[in-house]
Amino acid sequence: MNIDEAAPDAAPETGEPTVEDSQRERLLNAAVDLFYSHGVDVPASALCKRAGISKKSMYQLYESKDALFVAALERRILADSAFLLPPPGFGPSPRARLLHVFHQLEAFARTPEYMGCAFLAPQVQLMDPAHPTSIAAARIKREHLEGFFHTEAVRGNATDPDFLTRQLITLYDGASTRAGIGADNLEGLAVTTADTLIQAAGVTA
Repeated sequence: MNIDEAAPDAAPETGEPTVEDSQRERLLNAAVDLFYSHGVDVPASALCKRAGISKKSMYQLYESKDALFVAALERRILADSAFLLPPPGFGPSPRARLLHVFHQLEAFARTPEYMGCAFLAPQVQLMDPAHPTSIAAARIKREHLEGFFHTEAVRGNATDPDFLTRQLITLYDGASTRAGIGADNLEGLAVTTADTLIQAAGVTA
């Protein structure tokens, strides 16, 4: 299963696309794919070859490879959120909504293309929390996944929503990393561990 298929309407077209629009779309798609599969050091030439554009066009669209990487992460979170987070009408139970993320994580981790969290990996690879890409990756994940965890922890009347959020994101990062390197298949592990943490925090419904 390709996670990008989870959000087919993530970037709807408006009006008649221009040549620049088409190039930007192809370049973004290439960046989402190659940055995830090959990491932050994927060369510009590989991105341009996959997108079918010249380097000159690439740097006309984005001022740097870092800027393209950030744009790719912004695009990626749309698909990741559509796949990981509960869909509209899923139900009001905070516990069930939190567990949905870990059910989805286990499902994605079983697919051949899974290589771990797309937002943790660049921070680990760069080893520089002050790097613009590291800052962007942390911000995007905080706003979407951590924000969701905290919202549901508050809704579920967790005894300490901030601490539960930290526990769940640590579990998510650890589980996704182990699955990404092939150290564990996560089957049943992430969900049961998350449920233990959630119920221990007082979220039982």
